[in-house]
Order: sequence, then structure tokens, then C-alpha cells
Amino acid sequence: MPRLQNATNLVVLRCRDVSELTPPLADDEDLLSAAQADPAAFGEIFDRYYGPLLGYAVRRTGSVEVARDITSEVFLKALRGIHGFRWRGVSLSSWLHRISSNEIATWFRKRRYTTSSLEELKEIAGFDVPDDLDLQQELLDAESALQKHAEFLAVQQALLALPLRYQEPLALRFFQEKSVREVAEILNKKEGTVKSLLSRGTAMLRDEVQRRSQRPIDQEEHHGT
Repeated sequence: MPRLQNATNLVVLRCRDVSELTPPLADDEDLLSAAQADPAAFGEIFDRYYGPLLGYAVRRTGSVEVARDITSEVFLKALRGIHGFRWRGVSLSSWLHRISSNEIATWFRKRRYTTSSLEELKEIAGFDVPDDLDLQQELLDAESALQKHAEFLAVQQALLALPLRYQEPLALRFFQEKSVREVAEILNKKEGTVKSLLSRGTAMLRDEVQRRSQRPIDQEEHHGT
């Protein structure tokens, strides 16, 4: 599997068809102000960030169904905490990704997940969430995009073999295209710490990908002796 030899190149596969770039901060401020004044306006935040956060959760967990549950919980917790959010060096996008990262970490620790449904968002905020057909299409798109990237899947599986403290910064930096500053905001860590985690994590990921790419060959040679 020669294309798996360079993990540094593989890890920066963007999977752009299930990811979006972070919207401008000024627009986020307007959305936040509107949502804090009227819960029904939270639907605009949901519409903007559901796709990117779902894609992030899919790539982190490798499961579309788990990702859907996690993303629903992220928005429910964001809605409940929207009035406590303040612009103190953390963007709305980073805040949402921080919630998502925490929920994903919970799932990895417990390997089980209990969430509230999207209907609860509708009941609390009064906005209309996308109907089942729209949400199902989001899931199908995310799943299809993953299946088209065999190399990405190989890296994603290798990433899951690393300690969680390395998985999070690597996934945010390379899968979500977050800057080091944004990763530090999301994980509530110093930028120097994030750089160290990224450096060490990339080296570990490279070794893991190489180990996995060589394993089938080693097994075949052993079988033939």
C-alpha cells in the first residue's frame, strides 16, 4: 500500500465534501445576539453549524449514527448555555467545537451514548429543525463522503489508536482545518501545548499508519513460511 507510506500527507486530507470553513466572526456575533434575544433565532446557528459539526463527529467516531446523536446533544447544550456565552477570546465556532469535543471524549470513555432528540430543541427554542428527509440526506452525504476516501479511513482508524489527548488536536487541526490558535481555544489549552501535542501526535500517527500499512505484508510472508 505505497500511498499509505506518508502519514504527514494523508493526515491533511480535508474531506471538503463533509466540511466547511469557519464563517466570519462578525456574522457569528450577529447570530449570537439574535439567539440570546430570541431562542427561535438559534435555528440560524443550527443551520450554519450542523453540517460541519456532524462531519467532525463522523470523522472522529467513524459512526454516522453516533455522530448524529453527539451533534444533537451539542446543539441542545449550546441552546441551554447560550445566555452564558461571552466574547472572551473564544469564537462561537470554537465554543461549539469545544462542546462537541467534550461530547466525543465522553463517548470514547464510555463507548455508549444517551442523548436528547432534536425534537427537544424544537420544543425549547421554538424553531423548526430540518425535517427527517433533510437530516437523512445530511447523514447519507457524510457517510458517502467517508466511503469515497479509503486513505482517509485508514488514517482515521490509525488516529483512533492514539491516546485521546493527541486525537483531539490532530482532528481539529487537520480534519476541521482549525488554526493552532483555534485548537487552543476549543481545547482550552495554551498554544505552546497544542503545538507540542500536534508535533508529537503527528509523529505517533505516522508510525501507526506505517505499522498498519506493513502489517498485511508481514502476515502474508509469515503465512507463506
